Amino acid sequence: MNEKPGNQTPNTPGVSETELRGMKVDELRQEAREENISGVSDMRKEELVHEVAEARSSGEQRKQDGPDSVGAGPDDGKIRTGEASSSSLKYSQQVTSPEDEPEREGRSLVTTHHEVIKQWAEERGGVPATVEGTEHGDHLGVLRIDFQDKDNNLRRVSWEEWFNTFDARRLNFIYQEQRSDGSQSNFFRLENPDREDA
Repeated sequence: MNEKPGNQTPNTPGVSETELRGMKVDELRQEAREENISGVSDMRKEELVHEVAEARSSGEQRKQDGPDSVGAGPDDGKIRTGEASSSSLKYSQQVTSPEDEPEREGRSLVTTHHEVIKQWAEERGGVPATVEGTEHGDHLGVLRIDFQDKDNNLRRVSWEEWFNTFDARRLNFIYQEQRSDGSQSNFFRLENPDREDA
């Protein structure tokens, strides 16, 4: 096999895949697990190199952006569609940037844009959370936004954990900015377009 030196993947700047290929498979698996990459035990070395390079690259990007910077997410805010997409998804206004405004009060909106979701939640005093007891091993369970109501079965998590799970499950965030009477709305729901029971 003819290995070229340096970085062969243009979307992983600043990450040396040559260095990664020099690591043992067990070391790559360990790093992949620390980066919360799933399916690590079934991956071959080249797949591990690719996944770890991607994870390191996104980690470098997070460092450059700063700890509170969330960004757009992998789909740039665009909705995810599938066989189980609901009709409410079809009739919702798509929001792909924090600058997008609802067409009218009470309009149903949909996004996958991380910064839009975080901004919406924080304006309402909401923090990322998961429902206690619904976890799958070390993976988060049902995702929620905790508005600090009386619901005691929520466990707060970091935005990073919340968005990693949100993206891994290919969820859409359907929400409202205001009710039709103009008052602030806390309504939201998460939808997986591939599963009816999301």
